[in-house]
Amino acid sequence: MANITKRGNAYLITVSCGYAVDGKQVKQFKTWKPPENMTARQVEKEVQKQAVLFEEDCKQGQVTAVVKFEDFARQWFKEYAEKKLKLQTIRGYHNLEPRIYKAIGYLRMDKINTRTLQKFINDISDENKPEGRTKLGGKLSAKTIKLHLSLISNIFNYAIKQQMVSVNPCTNVALPAPDKKEQDIYTVEEAQKLLFLLSQEPENELKHVLFFSMAMFTGFRRGELLGLEYKDFDFNNKIVTINRTSNYYEKVGTYTDSPKTKKSQRCLRLNDDLIALILKFRDWQDKERARLGSQWVNTDRLFTQWNGLPMGHNAPQLFFKRFCKKTGMRYINVHSWRHFFASALINSGLDVVSVQNCLGHVSPLVTLGTYSHAFNKANARATEAISNTISLVGGNNQQIISKTRKIKNPPA
Repeated sequence: MANITKRGNAYLITVSCGYAVDGKQVKQFKTWKPPENMTARQVEKEVQKQAVLFEEDCKQGQVTAVVKFEDFARQWFKEYAEKKLKLQTIRGYHNLEPRIYKAIGYLRMDKINTRTLQKFINDISDENKPEGRTKLGGKLSAKTIKLHLSLISNIFNYAIKQQMVSVNPCTNVALPAPDKKEQDIYTVEEAQKLLFLLSQEPENELKHVLFFSMAMFTGFRRGELLGLEYKDFDFNNKIVTINRTSNYYEKVGTYTDSPKTKKSQRCLRLNDDLIALILKFRDWQDKERARLGSQWVNTDRLFTQWNGLPMGHNAPQLFFKRFCKKTGMRYINVHSWRHFFASALINSGLDVVSVQNCLGHVSPLVTLGTYSHAFNKANARATEAISNTISLVGGNNQQIISKTRKIKNPPA
């Protein structure tokens, strides 16, 4: 609420406009001087009106006029992101900062509107502009463009809670259509060949053989696989539970974190062959532990380095590149094995909610959005099967109708 103070023949109207990035309260001021011909009652009524109008004007642009977007964004990382978000998320957001700061970092928070942000999104969506290209010269994906706007929106939402702005200008910004790109995955024949070739690897590569075998038959994310510990396995019931992830961030190195979402913490039943391979690897690992003695670090991790410490984040990918080069198999990144697992579930006729639970997606909508092409193919096959069935029945009916018409005088 505006505060009115009389100073001589004029009135000072003061409006509190939230807090600056340093935590200090920000105020805006307006001086109003009544015309000489006004009565005291008219002055009192008019100054109240001027105070209301000034307060509304402040709210429209509210308000921390001295705070630039980049300054407040860095404060958001410190006050909110580092305390609330996962390191992997923060790392991804930091990668987006250069484009955002270059475009709007110098602007005051109250001067950024929907048009400002729409131009930014349009610029980074244009592959003919430098800001629309990746470091390697490729076009920014629709997902990456959406992440830029998401970061800006999160910062403005925090500013609203801090009473520094009144609206989020990201709300009505139009984004480019999602990329329609089919997931590049192995065929069933390729998967079978890969498993056979992996089984021919020497014993000292058993951990990589197990890693990719589990990736194919569980669909676990790379960090989920690397975070597995022996206590996560119920060998009697052939069940494994995802309780943690192992990730890498250059500022801290390899670290352990909770699963990506609550839905990511899930259980899955393993087949007999996979159980046998895990137990075989555990026996080999026990021998290595005994051989190395005090050099071995007990971590209970399934996937480890030579000395028992958690396996490096890039180790599986480096092995697989060497493996493909040696065997002549085409290389697809580690995450594609998760896509193969998902496609296998969908092709088996499993419903979307069950597929979601197996993959640990936060909702069925994420599953449908990610694997819409696979679901469409499965639905097409189902429709074709129904059409074939109806066609056969229809044909029989036509024959029956035709024969009936030949009977001129059917019995009463």
